[in-house]
Amino acid sequence: MKSREDLRGLTPEELQGRLESAYEEFENLNLQKATHQISNPLRIRSLRRDIARLKTLLHQHKLGIAVNVKESEK
Repeated sequence: MKSREDLRGLTPEELQGRLESAYEEFENLNLQKATHQISNPLRIRSLRRDIARLKTLLHQHKLGIAVNVKESEK
């Protein structure tokens, strides 16, 4: 996943798209874990944190706290 500063520059729609793909990957990793086929079990932890980071940024946009870097450069 990109760094926090890179994620702050995304629009809420882009963040939502990344969140949905992260959820899909998380489900796939959990399935692999259940069938003992997972190659990198630490990826689950980092993915959970990425999901939390994305949800936090989306919530900040909803509350009006977050400002897009693209908008502030104008």
